[in-house]
Amino acid sequence: MSDLETRFNEAVDFIQKGQGDANPSNDQKLEFYALYKQATEGDVSGKRPGMMDFVGRAKFDAWEKVKGLSREEAMERYIERLEALRG
Repeated sequence: MSDLETRFNEAVDFIQKGQGDANPSNDQKLEFYALYKQATEGDVSGKRPGMMDFVGRAKFDAWEKVKGLSREEAMERYIERLEALRG
């Protein structure tokens, strides 16, 4: 496992466990979600959820915004966003 992957996995653990004083807003949570999905699965695929699936639609749209981003760049951005959040 590369250093980048190790740092990314540590950042993901930090966010998922809600450690420390990092309290992301809903928009920040969507950005973390999108970057995580891009780093682990690649570009968004499938059909956009329907109008009544507000959460699914928001997640899809957030992930679509980072479409084309490389796996490594998505990991870097995830780590950078966490560092900025932590101050």
